[in-house]
Amino acid sequence: MKISLNWLKDYADFDADPDEIARAVTFLGFEVEGIERTGAPALAHVVVGEVRARDRHPNADKLSVCQVDIGPAGGVKTIVCGAQNYAVGDRVPVALPGAVLPGNFEIKQSKIRGQLSDGMMCSAKELGMGDDHSGLLILPGRPELGAPINAVLPAGDVVFDIEVTPNRPDCLCHLGIARELAAWFGLDLRYPAVPAIPPQAEPISPTVLQGVAVQAPDDCPLYSAHVVTGVKIGPSPEWLQSRLRSAGLRPINNVVDVGNYVMLEYGQPLHAFDARSLAGSRIVVRHARDGEKITTLDGKERTLSPSMLVIADEARPVVIAGIMGGAQSGVLEDTTQLVIEGAIFRPQSVRATSRRLGLASDSSYRYERGVDPHLTLEAVRRALDLIVQTAGGQIARGGFVAGGDVPWRREIVVATAFINDRLGFALSDAEIKDALESLELKIQHEVPLERGVSLTVAIPSWRDDLDRPIDLVEEVLRLHGTDQIPAAPVVAPGLAAPDDPVVEFNRRAMAYLVGHDLHECVNLTLRPAAEIGAWISAAAVQELAVSNPFVEDNSHLRPTLIPGLLDTLKLNQSRGVPSAALAETGRIFVEHNGSVLECTAAAFILPEDAERSWLRRGAPDFYTAKAHTTALAALAGVDLARQPLSLAAVHLPGWQEGHAVVAGDIAHGWSARFGLLSLARVRAAGVSGRVYAGIFAVLPQKLAAEPERPRYRELSLFPPALRDLALVVDRSAAAGAVQKQLLQAARAAAGSAFTVEKVEVFDVYEGQGLPESKKSLAFSLVFRASDRTLTDAEVNAAFARIQDDIQKTGATIRK
Repeated sequence: MKISLNWLKDYADFDADPDEIARAVTFLGFEVEGIERTGAPALAHVVVGEVRARDRHPNADKLSVCQVDIGPAGGVKTIVCGAQNYAVGDRVPVALPGAVLPGNFEIKQSKIRGQLSDGMMCSAKELGMGDDHSGLLILPGRPELGAPINAVLPAGDVVFDIEVTPNRPDCLCHLGIARELAAWFGLDLRYPAVPAIPPQAEPISPTVLQGVAVQAPDDCPLYSAHVVTGVKIGPSPEWLQSRLRSAGLRPINNVVDVGNYVMLEYGQPLHAFDARSLAGSRIVVRHARDGEKITTLDGKERTLSPSMLVIADEARPVVIAGIMGGAQSGVLEDTTQLVIEGAIFRPQSVRATSRRLGLASDSSYRYERGVDPHLTLEAVRRALDLIVQTAGGQIARGGFVAGGDVPWRREIVVATAFINDRLGFALSDAEIKDALESLELKIQHEVPLERGVSLTVAIPSWRDDLDRPIDLVEEVLRLHGTDQIPAAPVVAPGLAAPDDPVVEFNRRAMAYLVGHDLHECVNLTLRPAAEIGAWISAAAVQELAVSNPFVEDNSHLRPTLIPGLLDTLKLNQSRGVPSAALAETGRIFVEHNGSVLECTAAAFILPEDAERSWLRRGAPDFYTAKAHTTALAALAGVDLARQPLSLAAVHLPGWQEGHAVVAGDIAHGWSARFGLLSLARVRAAGVSGRVYAGIFAVLPQKLAAEPERPRYRELSLFPPALRDLALVVDRSAAAGAVQKQLLQAARAAAGSAFTVEKVEVFDVYEGQGLPESKKSLAFSLVFRASDRTLTDAEVNAAFARIQDDIQKTGATIRK
């Protein structure tokens, strides 16, 4: 929002330095993104001169030697000039020797191609007034010769580029910012003089407008239409054009410019129709019909839906309510009769329509945030008065108003003691009341209390953001100044509690993955619908849809991290980094039996190593993905090695059938998938090569218990005792299950005498010498004591017991 200092001075006598005003705006709670100074800077030795003669330079075809009169005090100067846009008799700015122009350009008496030049005639750019350097600045109105140029040129302005927070739509106008600054500097605020509609005006002709009907009062609680006849469309006066340019708007004509001016003054958008464009002389505020079309002022045809509010005549829509007018209803050069619209539209309706059409405007920006309904008719009267001043004409008596001001009465009761307690320092009751009333928060009642007084504060309609006592604490502090908070020691309890388990898991998971040379990624939580259907299911598309997405490609909650990582991999490959291994932690949302479960997840992708290097690392494979996924599960307290694993089948989209494994069920707390990604899905994502991946997801409540911490155990200095054992088991038996049984038997046999350090599979055999339904699993067992060297006798005794116990499980010992 661009705010002109000259414009602000219409409402209060601001005399502070622009930097001090910018500081005040910042302390009031807004951000000043930039300050632009317009107009000519202070220029010494630059005066008004008149070209008395112009001759060709004897030594240069494109230069002229001019005789320039700068008044009685300076006489006639000889000046060489290269511009072509002036003539004898024109009055122009003349920089004399000793002048210093913007850019630290010093003017001296000099020779140009052998011809003495006693100064320089200047363009607008050379005076620091803009970018136009195509020719000299021709001064209008024939100002006095020799007059200082700063006395002739229009006064400069200071424009503040202010970022207004969404909760303060009242400050999306000059009057709102002036109200804030007047309170800060303790100045009286002057509101614009808005006359009533003249009573002697002629009534509205039935051929122009017969009535207004609002068929959607919830979306349009107030609509007004007034007619102005006999207007003459033309350029706006210079003061009006200057105000609009300072705010970043291009002047168009006197009527359109008045509408924009009032919007920038009051924050109330208005719209002007050419009365000839209305079919049937009737305005109807209604919802659009399905498939109805309108060509807007930007020249684009737009298709409407029944959820969108339009302003229509009896034949077609002429305005998309609160956003933009139709091309056929615009004000033209030959327009003589106007219909001026002022209305209030429900913010949610304007916001939804703007996003669905992809159409935004200065009007929609304000309506989406909320416009004060109690200033609408005043803004309309202000616009009518300015139109008559700038375009002539007469305001017809009997304008139409449908609906009315929304009843407004809001009061907040707050004690001065409550305010001081929340501030952390003491202000007097008078200081508190002065701060509130300077913002036009009127004190309705005061009730004495044991500490201070209780205040009943009336909240004006433009401050819809104030509804609690704590809000008034903030207002008092804003006006007092956060820089005035007295220094005091900070007293705060120490936070001894650990971080949330989800944060801890994400931190540990990413530390593990980065430690294994993977690169951390952060992708959007929202993904496109087509991706959800391809990777998960059609049911997930329905359940994970966002009600009101900002853009089509970010319309659904993500159910997995893998597609986002593939997008990042595609970007890496396109930049010549084909072998980047990537990882991410974050939230995912899983559809389960018609409900959505929010999970925390850690995932990674391992592309085939396409790097050309004399020192190549081993290519990632299924077991690499398994190892990483198992480690991630362990960080959440899940021992994946002890869980049943199954090959992913066709019903698991995104993963290669027969080359990926799924474990767990998210409905019971966690799930894991790892292996080779579907080659078709990888190609569809624009990634080349084979890609292995893994993802572990867990419900946040399952992370509440702190995982078992590894504890230090002193290393034994004594040697281990090794034994090998081959078992014949059913071919369908899982090696992990047999290993678990053998470990239990070994620990029972060793008891407390010594420890079983390790039980590992080192060989699997099927074939000759064994039945077809059997296989042989060979295990290596490692025993150790911490205080002595084990003897053969005690190890053999334990090993014999192990063999006896394991045979009771159905396994046989292979000799």
